[in-house]
Amino acid sequence: MPSRPFPAAALILALAACQPVPHALVPPPGLAEAPPGAPPGTCWGKQVSPAVVETVTEQVQTAPAVTAADGRIVTPARYATETRQSIIEERRVRWIETPCPQDRTPDFIASLQRALMARGLHAGPVTGRMDARTRKAVRRYQAEHGLDSNILSLASARALGLVALPRPE
Repeated sequence: MPSRPFPAAALILALAACQPVPHALVPPPGLAEAPPGAPPGTCWGKQVSPAVVETVTEQVQTAPAVTAADGRIVTPARYATETRQSIIEERRVRWIETPCPQDRTPDFIASLQRALMARGLHAGPVTGRMDARTRKAVRRYQAEHGLDSNILSLASARALGLVALPRPE
């Protein structure tokens, strides 16, 4: 059976589909959307806490034991295992206003790392990258201020002196 040549255009399209998407076009996890009614031009992070579900398994008697007149057990009791789940805490979605992606440059992240370092919260090198160590330091800083999240909030960025305060009108 003769083989047919693979069309060059199909090969080019297949290879183009395998190319990575430029990093600037891919929003960081949780930063692709905004809450309903968010002002235009603002950027948001989304932190989702999953629901807490409790699973309870118990043995339930389905038939009692049958005993004879002299007290001997003629038929033992029967049991069934029942399992049920209940939601202890509902799923929560928290929206956090953040500095916009175009503002989170390597220089901005390096300044963030230095600001956290000055407060004793970041002990690693200044890399200009939002790595796991930096996210942990952001969480520690924000937890001290009532926000338990590793997504840098706009309020925290302002408090750290990284983003200018809005002008009063």
